[in-house]
Amino acid sequence: MNSATNREIIKLPEPVFNGGISVEKALAARRSVRNFTNEPLTLSELSQLLWAAQGLSNSSGLRTAPSAGALYPLEIYLMAANVKDLPAGVYKYNCQKHVLVKTGEKAKSAELFDAGLRQGSIKSAPMVIIICAVYERVTTKYGERGIRYVDMEAGHAAQNVYLQAESLRLHTVAIGAFHDAKVKKILDLGETEFSLYLMPVGK
Repeated sequence: MNSATNREIIKLPEPVFNGGISVEKALAARRSVRNFTNEPLTLSELSQLLWAAQGLSNSSGLRTAPSAGALYPLEIYLMAANVKDLPAGVYKYNCQKHVLVKTGEKAKSAELFDAGLRQGSIKSAPMVIIICAVYERVTTKYGERGIRYVDMEAGHAAQNVYLQAESLRLHTVAIGAFHDAKVKKILDLGETEFSLYLMPVGK
């Protein structure tokens, strides 16, 4: 895994808490969408989506998705290909500081498209959110049962992304079919870190 030193850090706009669509409307409208236009996303839209996935929800460090024992095994990565004011590349979301840390100098969109079984939504989306997990953060306390807790938490985070996307009048699709080893290499994940979801987002 690459060293964290000298990595570019991008401060994200602060999340907003007064969206124009109710939870009920977002639930009713939520659909998986696999075709996107070439219109870029904004840094504010990206910021809001990442916050919804795993952002802090209060000053004590609790997050937007429930976590067994508040152990927070999830890590959120971003493959940015067409986001305004953000160079294309691979990023990791630091929810404590609400910043992006650049971990790859190029978007690697073609590689992710190939790793995702050449699903068109991965190729056409201006960005892809990748939900990963470090299982041992939870299994150390809960044993084998912790595996289930981590998978449940990933589902919570993915649904948050769906609903936030709907609120922003964006679209996404949850993808679970991909080559694990290829995604691990693309993101340069640590030995104990595993990818669970690919979520292309666009208009």
